Amino acid sequence: MKAKKKYSVPTPSRAATGSIPRSSRVKSSTTRDRGSRGSACTRSLLVAGSCLAATLMLTGCGTPAWISSVKENPPNWLTPYRVDIGQGNYVSESMAAKLKEGLSKDQVRAILGTPLLVDPFRSDRWDYIFDIRRGDGEKERRRFTVIFKDDALSSFGGDPLPKEGGEGILPSRPAR
Repeated sequence: MKAKKKYSVPTPSRAATGSIPRSSRVKSSTTRDRGSRGSACTRSLLVAGSCLAATLMLTGCGTPAWISSVKENPPNWLTPYRVDIGQGNYVSESMAAKLKEGLSKDQVRAILGTPLLVDPFRSDRWDYIFDIRRGDGEKERRRFTVIFKDDALSSFGGDPLPKEGGEGILPSRPAR
């Protein structure tokens, strides 16, 4: 049988065990004695923090009038930019000028587009509705109606139409 080898474990140095006398040890900057100045600084920070916490708690009890007015009507630079949203069929004056009595439904569809509403009970009436919700909260609705008789255009009309394109209805607003 073979004998097991014994390994020797290195012994720790005197510095690691703490057997070096205190007078010869080097003091680090983190263990420097702060004396009474550290406790006074800590005490003043504690007092300042508790005063701040008490002030914040007491302001919740009653808010000044100017804070509530800012909540209800914030300044222009503080509100987010809201985009103008247009939905539906946009019909301009130039599009309506192309309509003539006697046009077929397919020809009207080619000029104005597919109607937003087709009444299932009156298939002779097409309604083109355009809604716009502006970023400042203003809402506007425009309606244009086309009426057919025997699958031919007989009359059309509605709200006043803008002259050209969507720029009159959806103007590009400058960014704030």
